[in-house]
Amino acid sequence: MARDATFNILMYCHDTFGLGHIRRTMAIANHLRRKNINILILTGSPIVGRFSFPEQIDFVRIPGMIKMTNEEYLPLSIKINARHVLDIRKNIITATAKAFQPQLFIVDKEPLGLKKEILPTLQWLKRCLPKTRTVLGLRDIMDDALTVQTDWREKGVYETLENFYNEIWVYGVKAYYDPIKEYAIPDSISRKMYFTGYIPRKIPDEKAVRQIRKEQGVKDGEKLVVVTTGGGGDGYYVMDAFLSMMESEPRPFPFKTVLITGPFMPRQDRKKAFERARRMGIRTYRFYRWMEKILAAANLVVGMGGYNTVCEVLTQRTPALIIPRETPRREQLIRAEVLQAQGLINYLSWSSLSVESLRKEIFRILNQPEPYYEAMSSFRLTGFDIMSQRLKTIRERKNGHR
Repeated sequence: MARDATFNILMYCHDTFGLGHIRRTMAIANHLRRKNINILILTGSPIVGRFSFPEQIDFVRIPGMIKMTNEEYLPLSIKINARHVLDIRKNIITATAKAFQPQLFIVDKEPLGLKKEILPTLQWLKRCLPKTRTVLGLRDIMDDALTVQTDWREKGVYETLENFYNEIWVYGVKAYYDPIKEYAIPDSISRKMYFTGYIPRKIPDEKAVRQIRKEQGVKDGEKLVVVTTGGGGDGYYVMDAFLSMMESEPRPFPFKTVLITGPFMPRQDRKKAFERARRMGIRTYRFYRWMEKILAAANLVVGMGGYNTVCEVLTQRTPALIIPRETPRREQLIRAEVLQAQGLINYLSWSSLSVESLRKEIFRILNQPEPYYEAMSSFRLTGFDIMSQRLKTIRERKNGHR
């Protein structure tokens, strides 16, 4: 086949609730886009249409599901039996793969998909398109070691990784957290693993940053604190803690504040946060389209410890105070502990969070940000570099080059 023949990449992102998976998938798709490469994203994200899709990238929206517990999912919008929705999703995924005929299939986080919905597709690719390379992309940390090992044994994940995936891309730094050791991954699987490092985001130019600060009413010499809770589904406790701190502060406030709740914060919680913020003259947003710009414009980011938030603040080199989720998964807490040990961020555990502890940490970082700037200045986010190398190798293999 000619070297310049069209190369199709199919990406799966189950995204039941939140922004993390679809934003990571979009970032990867944008970077892997090349001349003669088509990328099609399968996603259940209800807000995928809010993103701008460049040429050669498109999406197929499968019916949304919302996670109720670790094992229970319900339809997000349509009112039919959950099993029927899963059947629809499974059939759309399989039919899309058969029609699109990908040379590369990249799966985000869930090796089997939601409720094993991509297993038929993996089986079909192995049987009918054996030259298609299948890649599982894992974030740096999934959960604590015992939980992951137990879950993977019960669901047959180790066997799936062995039998259906050619490569596993880990979007983290092995020296910081080693999933091979933590998750008891055998040699036959670990040989397929490539540690990409963290995934960078776009870096806005200085003019764009100045414009954002001007739009937010930040004067020269004034500091800006941005509070964000990602998708916001369980982020009200962070907003509540921050607003309680601000309500106890004397006026005028010593810094400007912008709150971004996320589109999935429950309506009543969002309404409470907006009303409390409005009384103090604090600007609020449900969804902010140019996150990289406002995070670059900030002097401090206060937020939860999701993978995307961490990658964004490290890319923009903005000091961050993380208040990580601790249930139902400990992933955010472990990530916060790991990155604090490297001097890259600071965090407050839920048990130690109070008006006083929050105030103390915010002012400490605002007044002494230099250690964070220094640590972040020497930290490289290599995710795209390694993925580009892997893509090049995969395409050369497809074209018969070694």
